[in-house]
Amino acid sequence: MCLAVPAKVIEINGDLAKVDFGGGVIREANISLVDAKVGDYVLIHAGYAIQVLDEEEAKETLRLWMEILKAEEGMRE
Repeated sequence: MCLAVPAKVIEINGDLAKVDFGGGVIREANISLVDAKVGDYVLIHAGYAIQVLDEEEAKETLRLWMEILKAEEGMRE
């Protein structure tokens, strides 16, 4: 199964960007495949931004991911 997760672009340096996945998770991603700017939300797969997302769509997807992670943590306890 392939997985892509939305993140907010917070800094750009050439083809690399620092992206924020929320919850304090910040990583570097390659943005050479998309036309992204600081403040945009992008879909990240395997370290690459593959699509620029609408802000509301990105926030809703992140909210759903948080719900899934919380439910999974509850199942482990």
